[in-house]
Amino acid sequence: MPITANDPNRKSWLPVDKDSDFPIQNIPFGVFLTRDDIITVGTRIGDFAIDLGALHQLGYFNGIELTDDIFLQDTLNDFISDGKKTWRLVRNRIAEIFDEKNTALKDNKAHHDRVIFTMDEIEMQLPVQVGDYTDFYSSKEHATNVGMMFRDPENALLPNWLHIPVGYHGRSSSIIPSGINVHRPNGQTLPAGADKPVFGPSKLVDFELEMAFITTDANDLGEPIPIDEAEDYIFGLVLFNDWSARDIQKWEYVPLGPFLAKSFASTISPWIVTMDALHPFKVESPKQDFEPLPYLRTKGKKSYDINLEVHITPESGTTTCVTKSNFKYMYWNMSQQLAHHTVNGCPVKSGDMMGSGTISGPTPDSYGSMLELSWRGEKPVKLNDGSERKFINDNDTVTLRGYCQNEHVRIGFGECSTKILPALKM
Repeated sequence: MPITANDPNRKSWLPVDKDSDFPIQNIPFGVFLTRDDIITVGTRIGDFAIDLGALHQLGYFNGIELTDDIFLQDTLNDFISDGKKTWRLVRNRIAEIFDEKNTALKDNKAHHDRVIFTMDEIEMQLPVQVGDYTDFYSSKEHATNVGMMFRDPENALLPNWLHIPVGYHGRSSSIIPSGINVHRPNGQTLPAGADKPVFGPSKLVDFELEMAFITTDANDLGEPIPIDEAEDYIFGLVLFNDWSARDIQKWEYVPLGPFLAKSFASTISPWIVTMDALHPFKVESPKQDFEPLPYLRTKGKKSYDINLEVHITPESGTTTCVTKSNFKYMYWNMSQQLAHHTVNGCPVKSGDMMGSGTISGPTPDSYGSMLELSWRGEKPVKLNDGSERKFINDNDTVTLRGYCQNEHVRIGFGECSTKILPALKM
């Protein structure tokens, strides 16, 4: 089935700024609260949110097999469960409805008023109920940097890293949408030179520049997903800031890995950009040092050219872009991650989320965390207001942005933004 929604020559009758993340070729999916306090599944074109529940009730999806309440939900999980064919049919239909040549909705003011909202009239929600969340560790540059800091620089990567996509199971209950503020976490840390821990606020709160993909129902218990089918079970991508408390993590992670240092919050952008929308931006993955075992071998283009940025805004209100990276740097791609995740028979469900791990590029200005940018605090990062940061201060707002762009179109993700508030007193 062709992806007609991707036609680069298509224009919408809704006004769209030329630098918008959300042209008619994007058509992401999300969940929002309307001005009438109704939660609905929706999409976005330019600076307009579109109520897909109302659009469906008014008959604009006739001919597509959808349940009556598919968009009258507070999550996208049911829609995602319907699978790739439905996602493509719906996205293609939305592109037709809002094409400048189609006047059916454009000229029907009564329908228009029920369906279309300006972005300041709505409140974005968490788009999916995340049943399970896995965080990978798949950037070679990031893993090498961390290994050089804390281990033998000549053997920065652990022996397994070049052979498997390393990952761990995270905490789904603390995944939040952009715009929700987070308190600095409390926990145990071991001060330098001490032999006993102390309790208090983390002093080393850090962002992690990541992306995350959302899956559909993929397999039953015991059935692995073949690598050449893996992409069929990925609905789309979001920006992902997987917050870390580095000092808490250093004390707690042996022997079972991250715990409280990672579970206090993880922020995602609220619009899920589909794999179909990203299809024009597929690129070759980085060359791998060793040929993977057969179940991890991929063919063709499996990575995506997605420009990524992180901005820090302190209380002064002056914003600084502290890093620019790209999703294409990932050593292990999404197909490999999903195939590895399920090779032991682990079932994957609709709404499950898989984090990429921190995405660092090959140069210091492309590192994906303050741990790397300040090199463990040894090289403070200077902000535009004259202040310096080793890690994230109270009342700093961290904003992730991401977009793809070619000569025809720009497809973006919007913002993934969170303010760090002071720790709660214990």
